[in-house]
Amino acid sequence: MDAKTCLQKLQYVGVLAFATVDEHGAPQIRNISAIHYEQEALYFFTAKGKDFCRQLLSDGRVQILGYTRYKEMIRLSARAKPVSEADQRKWIDTIFAEQPYLSNVYPGDTRRLAGIVFEITDGEIEYFNLDVNPIFRESYPIGGGAVTEKGCRITDACIGCGVCLEHCPQGCIEAGTPYRIQQEHCLHCGNCRAVCPAQAVERRG
Repeated sequence: MDAKTCLQKLQYVGVLAFATVDEHGAPQIRNISAIHYEQEALYFFTAKGKDFCRQLLSDGRVQILGYTRYKEMIRLSARAKPVSEADQRKWIDTIFAEQPYLSNVYPGDTRRLAGIVFEITDGEIEYFNLDVNPIFRESYPIGGGAVTEKGCRITDACIGCGVCLEHCPQGCIEAGTPYRIQQEHCLHCGNCRAVCPAQAVERRG
């Protein structure tokens, strides 16, 4: 799995959930399908008058979530920015050509007056597959984005008792000095941290 493949899978999903935060710090979410995909970037269309647009212009942070029929969760965390004025027409026409239904919503030149295209070129993609045993997860940067460490790790305070392994739902902890969590199979459930008698498990990131 890689970032390019994850973006292709999001394209197959079609309608994605886009989450932002409003000026009061309240979460906001909506479904968007007016999206064009490149190998390591995506472009999406919205109306200038929408709260969604205002939130993106004032902050830019967005999370995009898709879930495939194969029990794969793909989440893109990024900062969206408006496409340059010189390129707005190009990307609006591209998105409308790929999504013909949009012409029913914004016929003719109304699309250019009402609409704006944002781009995401830098960010982090998280891939999480629940349909395999053990589960599989990885994170990938796109563009200049960086991967954020999550979950837990076992420190040198480990006493080798094995209690963490006994309580791991995925059995993804390896014996050793110290014991080690296989991050690609970890649920991030926190059981290991909760049961460790030596308090040797700490959160990553």
